Amino acid sequence: MSASPSSDPTRRLAYYALAVCVLSVAAAVVSFIQGSWLGIVWVLLAGLSSNMTWYYARRGRTRGRSGSVTG
Repeated sequence: MSASPSSDPTRRLAYYALAVCVLSVAAAVVSFIQGSWLGIVWVLLAGLSSNMTWYYARRGRTRGRSGSVTG
C-alpha cells in the first residue's frame, strides 16, 4: 500500500520549514523598516529554514522514487 504524498512526514516538514522561512523573511523586513537590527536574527533564521526546506524536499523526493520505507 503506497502512502499519499500529503501524508509523507518529510514533505510535511518541508512545508512547515517553508512557512517558517516566509514568516521570518517578513519579520526581517518589518524589523529593518522599523530600524531595528534584530532583523539580522530573522535573516539567519530564514537561511536556516530555507536549508531545512531544501533538505526535506529532496529527501522526500528521493524517498518517494526509491520506495524505501526506512531512511
